[in-house]
Amino acid sequence: MKKVLAMILAGGKGERLYPLTRDRAKPAVPFGGTYRIIDFTLSNCVNAYIRKIYVLTQYKSLSLDRHIQKTWGFLNNRVGEYVYLTHAQQRINKNWYKGTADAIYQNFYTIQEEKPDLVLILSGDHIYRMDYREMIDSHLKNNADVTVSTMEFDKNYSKEFGVVETDNKNKITGFQEKPARPKAIEGKPDSILINMGIYLFNTDILVKRLIENAKKTDTNHDFGKNVIPAMLKTDNIFSYSFNGSVKNRSNYWRDVGTLDAYYEANMDLLKNKQSDSLFDSSWPNYTAEEQAPPARITGSKSRDNIQYGTVLNSIISRGCYLNNSYIKNSILSPHVTAGEYSTIESSILFDNIKIGEECHIKNAIIDKGAVIPDGTVIGYDSKKDAGLYTISDSGIVVIPKNTAFQI
Repeated sequence: MKKVLAMILAGGKGERLYPLTRDRAKPAVPFGGTYRIIDFTLSNCVNAYIRKIYVLTQYKSLSLDRHIQKTWGFLNNRVGEYVYLTHAQQRINKNWYKGTADAIYQNFYTIQEEKPDLVLILSGDHIYRMDYREMIDSHLKNNADVTVSTMEFDKNYSKEFGVVETDNKNKITGFQEKPARPKAIEGKPDSILINMGIYLFNTDILVKRLIENAKKTDTNHDFGKNVIPAMLKTDNIFSYSFNGSVKNRSNYWRDVGTLDAYYEANMDLLKNKQSDSLFDSSWPNYTAEEQAPPARITGSKSRDNIQYGTVLNSIISRGCYLNNSYIKNSILSPHVTAGEYSTIESSILFDNIKIGEECHIKNAIIDKGAVIPDGTVIGYDSKKDAGLYTISDSGIVVIPKNTAFQI
């Protein structure tokens, strides 16, 4: 049995998710009612029995620290199980992390302490379910030095991802970084193979290549841009196709790096196919949801052709109190309250939000602790909303944390 150490990169600023990342790191952004984005990667590790996990943080990590300690502290350190938070410490030089490869390089001491056979490098800001054991089996079968998890994507998205080229044995022969004219999959002219940012290294190879990269000056110190492309000439690099990794399930993976991508991934949870791919009784494993009474939905009044006291195709968390309101295609985190004759449609509400009476909210993301006064209308007048709130490219209205205002 190979000894595997997981290192989760969780230090990005998440600037494209602002204002949701105004007070927290991107992996700590709430998702799906009672989870944080990072819970999916951590669940993947734990369910694959990879339970030596370092989470590398850098920016605005307090919220993430609290969540990890509170939610993932069940692992048994006495038998070598743990999730450790590792903050940027300038241990090797005076620089903060300059890229994904540099983040691992600056934490070599953790690898030296554990002496793993394999190092699994993961991102803390993707939504997906994967059994990493299948990737490990593929890596060992191919006698690979490094294995890169890949996925088929529409070639129109090539400018958003690194594109991988492979031969008929899944050996990687080329990398293109966000190309305008990507090389399509053979026989599939409209599809490309994207780099998912999931890497499995033999430890000795990882150490050698990162030391080499650290000595260079003309580099971004990034795995996808620099380290792995440079390894094509010297090492055996294989692709592991995620498209067939979880049996009997429709595989789902999303990089929620923008407000629109984040919104769409949450809305996907309300669709049966995607929801079944992500959730069952053990996935994600755990939630930070505090003890709270069951959700309470009261009222059955009708007005303006709307049947209030109704919830349609939505996720309602514990502690919510919906008093004669109307909820449709929405995700409500714990302790959301909504007053009489208020409507909430196609929206994501974080914890402890208070919606007054006769409010009408549509196509919105509202961060924790916001207080929305009676009669507020959000998402119906794009010009008015643009003068008051952050608006995503597709028109989603985003309300920052702890907002309390009169309109």
